[in-house]
Amino acid sequence: MGLKKTTVMVDEADLELVKMAAAREGRPESEYFREAFHLAAIRTRRWDEEWDIPVLDYGHAVSADEIDSTVREAITDTDAG
Repeated sequence: MGLKKTTVMVDEADLELVKMAAAREGRPESEYFREAFHLAAIRTRRWDEEWDIPVLDYGHAVSADEIDSTVREAITDTDAG
């Protein structure tokens, strides 16, 4: 991957947090900044095609307990199979 140098203005408080984390973890500050730019770049991605996301209608609101139970059953079935 080619790297390019740029200048960015950041809040002093954010910069101080990055400096402290870099010192604590023994990593260069530049690694944190590259990671932040990478995350920002990923968030800008757009897809041209429409997504075919199914809509499930159970006739009622699904509770967290129902979701948990269904997931547990699926995991148990997968482990047993």
